[in-house]
Amino acid sequence: MVCIAFLVWSSSSFESCIARSGRRHWRRHDGDNGLSASLSKKKPKSHGSSSHHHHNGGSSKKAPPPPSTPAKAPNSPAPSSKPPKHVPVASPAPPTPAPQKDSLTFNVRDFGATGDGKCDDTKAFQAAWAAACKVERSVMLVPEKYQFLVGPISFSGPYCQKGITFQVDGTIVAPMNSNAWGKGLLQWLEFSKLVEITIQGKGTIDGSGSVWWQDNPYVEPDNLAPQIIPLNNSTLLQKHPPPLQTELSSKMPSTKPTAVRFYGSLNATVTGITIQNSPQCHLKFDNCIGVMVHHIRVSSPGDSPNTDGVHLQNSRDVLIHSSTLGCGDDCISIQTGCTNVYIHDVNCGPGHGISIGSLGRYNTRACVSNITVKNVNMHNTMTGVRIKTWQGGSGSVSGIMFSDIQLTEVQFPIVIDQFYCDKSTCKNQSSAVSVSGINYQRIKGTYTVKPVHFACSDNLPCIDISLTSIELKPLQEKYHLYDPFCWATYGELNTPTTPPIECLQIGKPTSNRPQTDRDTC
Repeated sequence: MVCIAFLVWSSSSFESCIARSGRRHWRRHDGDNGLSASLSKKKPKSHGSSSHHHHNGGSSKKAPPPPSTPAKAPNSPAPSSKPPKHVPVASPAPPTPAPQKDSLTFNVRDFGATGDGKCDDTKAFQAAWAAACKVERSVMLVPEKYQFLVGPISFSGPYCQKGITFQVDGTIVAPMNSNAWGKGLLQWLEFSKLVEITIQGKGTIDGSGSVWWQDNPYVEPDNLAPQIIPLNNSTLLQKHPPPLQTELSSKMPSTKPTAVRFYGSLNATVTGITIQNSPQCHLKFDNCIGVMVHHIRVSSPGDSPNTDGVHLQNSRDVLIHSSTLGCGDDCISIQTGCTNVYIHDVNCGPGHGISIGSLGRYNTRACVSNITVKNVNMHNTMTGVRIKTWQGGSGSVSGIMFSDIQLTEVQFPIVIDQFYCDKSTCKNQSSAVSVSGINYQRIKGTYTVKPVHFACSDNLPCIDISLTSIELKPLQEKYHLYDPFCWATYGELNTPTTPPIECLQIGKPTSNRPQTDRDTC
């Protein structure tokens, strides 16, 4: 009897992070919101095809595919002759869409994830994805009321079925142990070569960025910084306090990862979730076609280095709307290879505004066209709407519309900078990425340093710059104020502006050289 009592006591006190076998634990867990039905009740029917043989208890019935709705950016609406009374803010998030009734749900806890925020659940996530990957329109569920510690992982195709939903209702947190990152990775959670992939839910993806930022002292990253002169010897930049060191944290790799990256995917959607404290960019799309981002929240401190909110590169047919983005760099960054991008009803701040570029670094060719940014609120950002290119580059930026932008305490509301430089000095070069066809309409609010900064190339001036209903008023609280600045900038003022932008040269330059094949896109 003594032996038996000892064995019972030992069993009840034993705790372990060893993952449970997914094939033996199909039971339903409390807090999973009923999305993971008990799959042990029904044995799947065989249809004679290997693609229909799923895990024990999985339903083999497919959900009918929803109507195809590729996320294509609509054409820019015709500008109104009357300025709006106000700029709409991001609308409240809609209810999180529930997985389709007949879709097969793969709950990460059924594959051994503990969800206690301490045990490594990476292998359980890999196993759940491997199962969901085989089933068209399946759901991989990260249930609410749990926190999952997950290391770097790739959810990749190209052999996965289309229409997979990554349902994030709980919290996914990145490791703070440098050993988990090896010598440094470019991303934490990667979604690669997938068709109709959706990330949705009411949960949070937390990049644990503070352990990375402590090794990177904040430095203002471009040549506008010298113009930000504080008054009364006040502190120019608020330093971010370092996090408390733990036994797990140590000096992290020099390469900081993006939190969530999509690569080479078609019709990708991200909605509902919060992405916070990324070591670097929060959400990146690279080489994607048909991107839709809406009703998301990005949150990182305003002094966290290089933490862009949404970063676009070599992607087209992009729609971003109804979201709130606060970070330490550009709220939205649009890089080379992007076309047909429509952004509207976004709240931005803190951060560096919405930027095209930087483009043309290391004498590269860059092409950006057909970009519309409309109905945006910016509060306490460094810049508002900005185009930035490096000397020595080639290519073009064209067909850009910035309209109905409401600004509050923005240092530099309107910027074109063809002399962008992120270090103390940069080499002077004659070639440049051409900038043309840039329209600014109904941009209003307050600024704290300079309302307009147009610094264009002598050899390739900015042309067809159009300004309509620009009303920017100074708010002198912390910084010295400057008048509008223009250099080699040509265009037209369709209405009087506040303050007057007298430096803009009307028409086109007489000596503007024709573009070469290297310049055109």
